[in-house]
Amino acid sequence: MEEKKEEKNDINLINEVGAMSYKALIKARDMVKVGARLSDVAKHAEGFLKENGYGAAFPLNLSIGMQAAHYTPSVDDETVFGEHDLVKVDFGAEKNGILGDCALTVDLSHNNQKLIEAVNDALQNALSVIKSGVEVRSIGKEIERTILSKGFVPIRNLGGHSVKTHELHSDIFIPNYDNGDETKLEENMTVAIEPFATNGKGLVTESDICDIYSFDVEVNVRMREARQIQEEIKKSYSHEPFAVRWLSNVVGSRFGLYAGIAELSRNGGLTRHPTLIEVGKGLVSQAELEVIVEKDSCRILTKV
Repeated sequence: MEEKKEEKNDINLINEVGAMSYKALIKARDMVKVGARLSDVAKHAEGFLKENGYGAAFPLNLSIGMQAAHYTPSVDDETVFGEHDLVKVDFGAEKNGILGDCALTVDLSHNNQKLIEAVNDALQNALSVIKSGVEVRSIGKEIERTILSKGFVPIRNLGGHSVKTHELHSDIFIPNYDNGDETKLEENMTVAIEPFATNGKGLVTESDICDIYSFDVEVNVRMREARQIQEEIKKSYSHEPFAVRWLSNVVGSRFGLYAGIAELSRNGGLTRHPTLIEVGKGLVSQAELEVIVEKDSCRILTKV
């Protein structure tokens, strides 16, 4: 009886985190306007989660144009949205290790609606084939078929993923094309379906920009700033990825903060999550929802 009660509580929390993730995503989306500062959008969206008793599953991603993922405002970032920007908004809530993940694309130019339609339709078509026992290659095949039919190409080295407690990208990768993977989804599994489309070459690579990291292990470092940063990370961000700007109160100097982060990363204490860019410099669109796999279908978690 106690086990069933605990399982029910877990399901309730998963539902709550999914709903809050979507609310936070929409709050961020509604702030993406020409002339708005990216840092203000991040501050308010991440603050919205905190005000409601949730953490962030990862820093708000606001990736623009050929950036596919992992751009988050840096310390003292004054960047504003431009009238030609195609913005990927990717966000999720966290509570007790339960993680949400959802994304959408905002076209401030109003010239790229077909590219957005490609990922939105691909997402819906992918959801229609999800059920217990389906092979991940079948989901990827449906995503690829849809995106190609719209005149674009899927990004082959990005995709969806299973989600577990404190593990946003867990052991199962869900491709955006038929990669031959016969891994089967199981009932009650939580997965994020995440199509990416582009008018470029269909691959992403790491850029030199990195403002998102995650904690790996405690390491010996020489810099005082690095030691201070490590202590704060261990205390506050030991599980989920964090933004460098979240540590501004620990080290007042921007140089000292980034130098300390760099030393921790070089010594193996942190994992970098650099901004990913399309190798052909093509525009990128993204759509994402998190679902629970059911016997004959799936149930969307990231909705209100």
